[in-house]
Parts: sequence; structure tokens; C-alpha cells
Amino acid sequence: MTSPAFTPAFTLAHADALVRFPEQRVDTARRTIGYRRAGDRHLLTMPIVMLHGIGSGAASWVRQLETLGENHPVLAWDAPGYGQSTHVEPVSPVASDYADALSDWLDALEIERCVLVGHSLGSLIAGSFAIRQAARVAGLLLLSPAGGYGAAPAHVREEKRDARLAMLAELGPQGLADKRSANMLSAGAGEDAREWVRSIMARIDPAGYSQATHLLANADLASDLTHFKGRVAVAVGAEDTITPPAACELIAKAANVNLQVIPGAGHAGYIEAPVRYSALIEAFAAQCKQSKGAMQ
Repeated sequence: MTSPAFTPAFTLAHADALVRFPEQRVDTARRTIGYRRAGDRHLLTMPIVMLHGIGSGAASWVRQLETLGENHPVLAWDAPGYGQSTHVEPVSPVASDYADALSDWLDALEIERCVLVGHSLGSLIAGSFAIRQAARVAGLLLLSPAGGYGAAPAHVREEKRDARLAMLAELGPQGLADKRSANMLSAGAGEDAREWVRSIMARIDPAGYSQATHLLANADLASDLTHFKGRVAVAVGAEDTITPPAACELIAKAANVNLQVIPGAGHAGYIEAPVRYSALIEAFAAQCKQSKGAMQ
């Protein structure tokens, strides 16, 4: 059952609610990272750090900033090449390039340890960070994780990469949003959620999206997860057609956990079903906090 703490009315539309969580930015030694945050007054509670997918951004987590910020510091970044965040250096980056940027950002904000939540492409970054800096990850929650094509034959990786890049070149950000955003949600998603996904996807920076496309082609999340021994959970919407349950089952198996399937939700389930996803994140964070207490 959903906790009473996660039954908000959500009287404001997504864009109106976002005003409460303005863009912030921090300069690290190597780049600028833009982000949004909530719950600053809870300084002694373990932070929840959220990483968005390839066609998204920090703003997509507005409902989680609203709800989770009541009990936790919550931070959502714009990945390198998104929003105000500067790009990673390689033209064809790998997951560790983004993991290094994540490390620099957490250092700049003086966050020593956190609950890390990755959605879709964000899961590739989260997984890479976790195996490199396991002590900083209290728990790893992967929502509709992209597995990456790093384990596929070279011609498959190239075909997947080049097809996505060609679509971007042909359509541009707005055209991409018009054509692809509906695939992010289930058939039952509300119009406000649909418009929010379209709006965020239309804001992508083509150069940043291109680098993220290379990341998707180069990464192998399942391999990374076999090397992480910390707490992991994997969840997917039952109506997800982009990273469907069968694909996410392979990721869960690599992490040696059971896959959680959220009824009625699509790929961006945390946008269309925020109450259920916030409850899922909250419950996972509570487990991580209990584990920390048991170790002390």
C-alpha cells in the first residue's frame, strides 16, 4: 500500500511546480554542473541523488523533488551536455567519463555518500560510478535501466548509434520530442505528463545528446553490476516499451536481485505515476539508512 506521505494532490502543473526548485550550478575543477535540489533543511539525512535519461533533464524529477524533499535532501543533476552543464571531453565518451563528472559534482557539494537513483541512461552512469566509488553509494536504485550496447558486436553498436544520430540530425530537438516523447509513457498517462515529457525533450542540446548516444553504444551496465556488491534494486513500468520488463530482468539478474514491475507505468514512470515511484524511492532510501545504522 502507498504510504500516506505519498498521496499529494499535485494541484500545480509540472512547469508551475518547478518554480519552487530553480536551477543552480556549481563549478568543479573540470566543468560546470547544473542541478536542482530540495530538502536543504534536512542536512543530517542521507541525500538522494537522481540521474536522468538521454532525452530528459533535472526538471523531469520535479514531483520527486516535491515529495521526497519533505524527508531528505534531494538533488537532480543535468548530466554533462544537458541544461547548464558543460560537456565531457571525448567525442565518443564511455560511462566512466560521466562517472568522473558525477564524482566532481558530489565533491563540490561536499556529499560523501548518497542513495543513487538512475533512470534509463542515468543507470549507466550510476552503475559506472558505483563500481569505482562503492563506498560513496549507500544504495543503487535503477529505474527502467538502459543496458547499453557495449557487449554487442561492433556492427550492432554502430548501427544503433548511427540510427539515433541520424534521427537527431533529421528532426532536431523539437522534432525528436514530437516523434519520440509519446513512447516514454503508457497509454493511460495524463496530458500534463505528456506535455512535460515533450517540453523537456525539446530542450536537449544536440551536442550533449550526441555524446550520450555514444555513451549508450559504449556502455555495458550488466557487466558493471556484477562488480558492485552493495545494495541494488531494479524497477520497470509494466508498459515500458523502450526498456521493457524482459530487458530489465537481465539487468536485475546481473545484480542478483528480483525485478520490481510497476503496473500501468511506461518508461518515464516517475513522471506519469509520481506517487508510486516516490514511494518506491522513499522505501529504498529507508532500507539504505537502516543498513547504514546496522553497520555503525
